[in-house]
Amino acid sequence: MIAHHVLFWLKADTTADQQIAFRKGLESLEKVESVKNIHVGTPAAIERSVVDTTYSFSLVVFFEDLAGHDVYQTHAVHLAFLDEFRSLFEKVIIYDAD
Repeated sequence: MIAHHVLFWLKADTTADQQIAFRKGLESLEKVESVKNIHVGTPAAIERSVVDTTYSFSLVVFFEDLAGHDVYQTHAVHLAFLDEFRSLFEKVIIYDAD
């Protein structure tokens, strides 16, 4: 099982409508056939010194294996998401875990 965790920091001038569209774009990634499970979220209201709540959106995608992850990376749905929304984020950090 591969977990692909992506944290997005959206630009400060991102509108509420753009944020809604961005979330829908993240949710559309579930259409990629190699995706086993997906979770889209925003920072939880948890105040602890070890918790980073500075990001705008979190995406966690689970794949059966590395081959499934590789399909996702080049899939038309994923590429369309990047093309449409790349201009909205100022920072992205990705954690992939096996």
